[in-house]
This record gives sequence, structure tokens and C-alpha cells, in this order.
Amino acid sequence: MKRYDHVQMGVDYYPEHWDESMWEPDIKLMKETGVKVVRVAEFAWSRLEPTEGNYQFEWLDRALDLFHQYDLQVVMGTPTATPPRWLTTKFPDVLPVFANGEIFHPGVRGHRCYNSTSLREYGSRIILRLAERYSEHPAVIGWQTDNEFGMLDCHCDACNTAFRAWVQAKYGTLAEVNAEWGTVVWSGEYSDWNELTVPLGGSPHQNPSFLLDFQRFQWDSVVAFQTAQINILRMICPEHFITHNFHSYPQRLDMYAVGADLDVAAFDYYPNTSPTKQETTPYSGALSLDVTRGIKRQNFWIMEQLSGSPGCWMPMWRTPYPGLIRAYAWQAIARGADTVVHFRWRSATSGAEQFWHGLIDHSNVPGRRLAEFTQLCHEVNGLSGKLQGTMLKNEVAILHSHEEKAALDIQPQAEGFDYYENIKQIHRAVTKLGMGCDVIDLRQPLDGYKVVIAPNLYLLDEEIVRNLEDFALAGGTLLITNRSGVKNINNIAVMQPLPGQLSYCTGVEVLEYDPIGVETHVIVDAEGNPYECTQWCDILRPVVAQPIAWYGDDFYRGTPAVTVNSFGKGQVYYFGTHAEEQYWSVLLENLAKEKGLLCFAGLPNGVQASVRTGDQGSFLFLLNLSRESVIVPLPREYSSLLDNKIRSGELQLEPYGVEVLEI
Repeated sequence: MKRYDHVQMGVDYYPEHWDESMWEPDIKLMKETGVKVVRVAEFAWSRLEPTEGNYQFEWLDRALDLFHQYDLQVVMGTPTATPPRWLTTKFPDVLPVFANGEIFHPGVRGHRCYNSTSLREYGSRIILRLAERYSEHPAVIGWQTDNEFGMLDCHCDACNTAFRAWVQAKYGTLAEVNAEWGTVVWSGEYSDWNELTVPLGGSPHQNPSFLLDFQRFQWDSVVAFQTAQINILRMICPEHFITHNFHSYPQRLDMYAVGADLDVAAFDYYPNTSPTKQETTPYSGALSLDVTRGIKRQNFWIMEQLSGSPGCWMPMWRTPYPGLIRAYAWQAIARGADTVVHFRWRSATSGAEQFWHGLIDHSNVPGRRLAEFTQLCHEVNGLSGKLQGTMLKNEVAILHSHEEKAALDIQPQAEGFDYYENIKQIHRAVTKLGMGCDVIDLRQPLDGYKVVIAPNLYLLDEEIVRNLEDFALAGGTLLITNRSGVKNINNIAVMQPLPGQLSYCTGVEVLEYDPIGVETHVIVDAEGNPYECTQWCDILRPVVAQPIAWYGDDFYRGTPAVTVNSFGKGQVYYFGTHAEEQYWSVLLENLAKEKGLLCFAGLPNGVQASVRTGDQGSFLFLLNLSRESVIVPLPREYSSLLDNKIRSGELQLEPYGVEVLEI
């Protein structure tokens, strides 16, 4: 298999959008800039097959030959995200149907139903032809499946039939469906399989077990759609790697299921350029990168990285501040990206994304952004050998679950209660402490971690509970938050005191709860320090756990809000409320000292620290993702990989400044 773990820079390029006379000058400039890899063709179906069976690959042959001539590697996209008009006209089943019966017509990308037999057939045909033609092309190293898979909530006849078959395969009988979904409520019981349909009308107030399974069915549909493509590519191109570009977190799609059969995960990363977002963008971006690394629990690619002002689905954002393009690419590398591909080489002159700016503007005059990208490419190319094979080895993990998010979205628990936003706040507290943190699927093994944070475990089964208990019994520190143990895995409420199956390891019982929503209440720690809390208040009765924070107001003033329980060789914390970030910061900093966790104290706001480790050594990345010059205290002397100078004492980082230190 061709290597996909080189630390390198790339660009997205669409030869079919440009006069052929521009190709070689563009590719020559890419080479001079330091670009190593290019993604092509993911939207080119109508140019590759302008009419049914009329394959026109010669133009792509010439483009790929030019890339090879200049020693640039190529990732090919399978073009199924944009079925051509001749296909959707001849086979309307390709087009998704919304819940209200309207059709997702051509004109905007993504107009394809994952369960369309016509799309499966014709998509497989063109992928087979592309694979056969380019399996041995010396420039091609890998494939990207489709583009930015997402949830379509398609209600077409094919999805209706497929969903019914999916439910029948899962439950076997209608009696079991009725029992597992609790359809007796509102006289919703099924007496014939033909009565079971997709959720027509799209009401969010239908049976929550049914709605959750409809989402699971869609996850499986995407997996099956992608698997058909992967099978062709693995058969014809066994030496090529396969990836997919995930996007826009939080994502309703189950990325872990879609990512399971990929060689490497990829993400499309567009940090917000607005000055009003600079307090939050570095941290939400860090979470997105950690989530992407967690899809495969290994290094990943960025398949689209910000190159200029985005503008298509919304008015244009601010232009990237000087240094922002470079700094955020280094942030991606610091958190496990090996290849960072910038979208796009040129700003489009036609189509809906004309103002989603690339590195070269419509003026056709290379400017500031391309100069900054050139500096970045040369830096990365210079350090590629050192960074080759390095990865993050963290001792803290946050557990994340698409099922938990889906269930909590179906039945919102309180105003302001948001599963992913809650994870975001906890992750921000960890990141500000300079602690490395993995974000992984809830069901993953927990070996090697010292601290695991498990927010809002709303749905539970015995496997999840046993995994968490085993972690704590073996000496791990487990932090569990409220709204845990509420339901079984099929979204049915459990008839036992909360936190349900987690009561044993937490050593606590919820007597009553108060969904306070956006109201602000107070908790007080053992030293008498007050902290704000919102969203939810569990009124706790410690059974064997010890309280470490108490409510400071309302009718439950003085009752425990946060507890800790000794469990085997480890500890289990339970948070009855959503405490403000500062409370998490204090608690986590204390845990870092107690457990010997790697921590980089004293980081200014907007500054992040990450460590990549491998056979070549360990390397500390310090990134100032703010518009202000900052001073970072260094605990000892380091050698800089960027200029080979010694750094010690106080390190000054200019706005969007970057430092890479050997440790």
C-alpha cells in the first residue's frame, strides 16, 4: 500500500474548471510552493461521463500525467455526491425525498439517496472504470469516497422499503417491535409490516425509540453505500489507501461506523475568521481535530483547510488575518494531522462557490495568502522527516457517542442543554490546561488512560457499564455527568433510581431532579468557593460516595451536587449539575497533579500546547491562535525545530505565532 502518513501539504484542484492552458503553470507553481499532494475529481461525474456509457477520461489522463511530471501525488474522489442530470432524469429514484414529500432536485450537490438502486448501479460502474484506468497511474496514491457524507432523512420508496426490512431484521416480529419501541402509547402498535414506514411528515414528537432507530438505519445505509465503493477500490486498487472527508461537527452521522472500513479519516476544517469568534474558535477547532483523530484512533488528514474568506451558504466571512492560515494548519498537525490539503488552489470563477476563496484570488495575481501558504509548505517539508511516524499519546479521554446525541436531540432535556456543547466546554477546560485529550467512541477500550470523562450517558447497556466499571476498578479515574442511566439502548426509560446502572460505581442516588435550563444557580466546593451552574440539578443522596460540592441556593441548598466514590483501585466522580468551566479547570488541574498527567500550566488565552511522539523523539507545539502577542513561560530549555535556536525562560509568540520545540 502506498504511504499516506507523510507530514505534508496539499491543495484541492479542479482541472475541469479551468482552460487546459492553465494546468501546467498552476501545477508548476504548486511544485514551487511546496505542495506535495492534490485532490481531484470528486464532483466531476458529468465531465467524466457526459452521457450514459460515454466515458471521457482523456482530459483527466492529461491532468494526472502533468501532476506526475511535477512529482505531485493525487487523491481521487469518487464522484457520487453529484450525479449528472442525465442520470437523475432517467432514474428519478436517485433523488432523495424530504419528509414533506418534496424532492431534493439537482442544482446543489449531495442530491443522491444512499438506498437508490440506480445510483448504486451507475455509481459502481463509473468507480470501477476509474479504478481500472488509474490503479497503476504513478501519481495516484489513494481515494476519497463521495464527499462529506451526512444525514439526508430520505423518505423515498426505496428508503421506506429498506427501513422496514432493517427493522424486521433487527427485531424479527412485530410483537418484538411493539414491545421494544413501546408503541402501545398513543395507539401506535403495528399489526402489519406494511404499516411500518419512515417517519412521514417529519414530526419530532413521534415515538422516540422509532426515531432513534430511523437514525441508526440511515447510518447503516451510508455504511452500505460506502462499502460498495470500497469493495471495488480494494479489489482493483489494493495498493491505494481509502479515506472520507467528514465535516461540520457536531455530526448526526455516525462517523465511527462510516470510518471503520477506511484506512485513514479526513476532516474539512474551516476555522471561523471573525474577530468576535476568536475566544471560541481555537477551542472548538481543537475539539473537531481531536474528534477526527478519534474516528480511527490514529493520525488523520485534513482534506479541506481554510485558504481565504468562505462565502456560499452564507455572506462572506472576514479575510484570514495575517498568520491565521499558517497557524491553524500547524494546529491541525499538532493534533495529529499528517497531510493538510487546502481548499482550494484557485477561487472559482463560476458556480455557487465563487466566493469561497482559494489561495489565488480571481485577480489571478498571487498575493499575501499564497505567500503565507508557501512559508507554511517550506516549514512543513523541512520538518517532515522529524515528524514522520509521530502521534499523540494522551492519558485523558472524553467519551463521545452519536447514539447519545441522537437520543438527546429527539427529546431535549432542558433549555440550553446540548450534548455536544457540554463536551465542548469540558474539552475547552482540558485544552486550556495544556493537557492532551483524546475524544473517542463511547464503546472503545479504555486501556492506557488515567482519566476518562463520560458526559451525559443517557442511553446505557450492560457492555458500556461493564467497560466503565472495569476501567475504574483497575485504577482509572472516571468522571460521569448528569442525565446518565436514564434509558436503555432502545430509548426506553429505566424504572430505577438514577443514575440507573451506574448507581453501583458512582455510589450515589438521585432523589429528584430540577431542569433549571438557562437559569443560573450556585454550587460551593469544600473550600467555600462558589461556582455557577446551569441546565440541570440532580438532588443527590450519597450512598457510599463522598460529597465534594454542594448546592448554594434554592430548596435543595446544602445538598450534594458533586460526589466522588472510591471504586476498586480507582475513583468515580458524579456531577449532578452542569458546572461552569472554572470548576472543571480547578478539578482537572488537581487531578493532573494527583495522577501525574502531562500538563502545560500558565498558557495565555488562545494558546494551545500539543505533543507528538515517535521514534524521532517528542515535539512540543505551542500555538498562539489569537490576534494578541503573548508570553508563554517555558519550564526549561528547548531547541526550536523552526530555526534551530535555543528557547528558554519566556517565549514571546506574535499574533498567530507558532513554535515547535524538541523535548
